[in-house]
Amino acid sequence: MSRVTARVHDALNDMLTRSVRARLMALALASAVTALACGGGATSTTPTAPSTTAATTPTTGGTGSGTTSLPAWYAQFGSAVQVSVSGSEVMLRTNSVPDHASYYFGAGHASYEAPHAGMQPNQHRIVGQTVTLRVPVTPSMASTPTDTPLGPIGVAINGVVFFNQYAAQRQPLTFEVLSFDRYNGHPTPTNQYHYHLEPLWLTQAGRSRLLGVLLDGYPAYGPAEAGGAVPSGLDSCNGHTHATSDFPAGMYHYHFTEAVPYLAGCYHGVRGSVG
Repeated sequence: MSRVTARVHDALNDMLTRSVRARLMALALASAVTALACGGGATSTTPTAPSTTAATTPTTGGTGSGTTSLPAWYAQFGSAVQVSVSGSEVMLRTNSVPDHASYYFGAGHASYEAPHAGMQPNQHRIVGQTVTLRVPVTPSMASTPTDTPLGPIGVAINGVVFFNQYAAQRQPLTFEVLSFDRYNGHPTPTNQYHYHLEPLWLTQAGRSRLLGVLLDGYPAYGPAEAGGAVPSGLDSCNGHTHATSDFPAGMYHYHFTEAVPYLAGCYHGVRGSVG
């Protein structure tokens, strides 16, 4: 991709604030969402709450020597995510099926709902599929930040995977956003449901809450600080370091934002793997 093309893509993405998205949906643009668009759950009436059964005691490491404790903040991941420790890594297993209603469950499913006003659904459906993310137990800053790839870049506390700021072929989300359900998710052509933008199902319980973790092991938070202020001083990866309720001594963390890159423009830390 040429530098000129990249700048055009970034400029288009920068225009895609929430207000722009609302206007696009209100106009109900005639352009159909293409097959390039970005893979049943039980009906739930409240957003994912912190799990009371997640392991917080020492867990045998995968190397067989000594023990490694699962950091306490992982207790906030719901039962849809299996969390364990293997050596120096936290393993998170999920099927990426949301715990909220969506058009993409399909008519007849208990969690199906009709498209919201202005939505232009894609032709795909939610199908559970095994995703395993391996992230560092103790995240560390990379010598040089690395780009986030297409596909899963992290996972939310309700088990839905996060994607970055691009559609297929690293295109802007300008038109793809029209296919998002009312909680800002949709499935890929391989039927993997995911979020690119703020997961509204989760932030309705608190816009400053912990929302998940990225592959480098650093946590992701909502679009507000604990006092309600808009996060400031975000770096090129869309994160910064300060104390939070989960990390009173301070920790680097990402924030969802209304502007590009929405969650993470790059990995601040040494990334793990996904399979």
